[in-house]
Amino acid sequence: MPEKFILAGVQMDPTLMDKEANLAGMIDSVEQAVAKQARLVVFPECALTGYCFENLQEALPYAETIPGPSTQLLASVCRRTRTHLVLGMLERDGDRCFNAAALIGPEGVVGKYRKVHLPFLGVDRFVDSGDLGFAVHESRLGRIGLNICYDGSFPESARTMALKGADVILLPTNWPKGAEQFAEFLVNARGLENHVFSVAVNRVGIERGFRFIGRSRIADPSGRTLALASPDEEEVIFAEIDPSAARDKHITRVPGKHEINRFKDRRPRYYGKIVEASNSD
Repeated sequence: MPEKFILAGVQMDPTLMDKEANLAGMIDSVEQAVAKQARLVVFPECALTGYCFENLQEALPYAETIPGPSTQLLASVCRRTRTHLVLGMLERDGDRCFNAAALIGPEGVVGKYRKVHLPFLGVDRFVDSGDLGFAVHESRLGRIGLNICYDGSFPESARTMALKGADVILLPTNWPKGAEQFAEFLVNARGLENHVFSVAVNRVGIERGFRFIGRSRIADPSGRTLALASPDEEEVIFAEIDPSAARDKHITRVPGKHEINRFKDRRPRYYGKIVEASNSD
């Protein structure tokens, strides 16, 4: 059973089209988080590149392969600091481009995720829809699931990872103005309904007229908020993660009288409508 560990969420203000500056800021943030005993450091969506590109041609020069130069550099930081991190970035794969997240550890890239649900916003207007599904990545810290921003609006994605054994579901985001209710309610709901740790790490600042709303949040498997960031400041939030707390799905409130198991109590035979294809699928 993995041990408890400290998770850090870095709420930052990335600079559009300046990977060098963003990488320098991320490395500094990892150093600061590790100084406070963090073993997993999570950055926002598109933290490496910025988000509000005007077209695919503008974005492509900033996309990289995974593994690639930036993930290799950050892997060296992970080796030196004995930590893991999650990086939001643009991934280039041949002629395709994805809004992606990479889970990196001392040994290199542990896993990656490509955003499945794409809103009509920022670079998501031009990238390809993710094709890797909702994997759960085994790591020294436990079983980690990755989503990105708008994916969190679709409960099926988090439930799929929870059914695959995720202890913690990480959601790098770029929530703009208008997403306040998502930030306030859905992070905790995903933790509660799946009995997992639920973590959303957002950005702040203004990029090409879009203001980003911060409010990064860490919730425990009961849906309780463990850490919450401000709506407009760069900062790092911390919380202790106990993977064993997410693995025991049987909740006993009054023995023999009030017990809940949200996985055992499921009735999949009635859920068929959820997986019916829409006209756009």
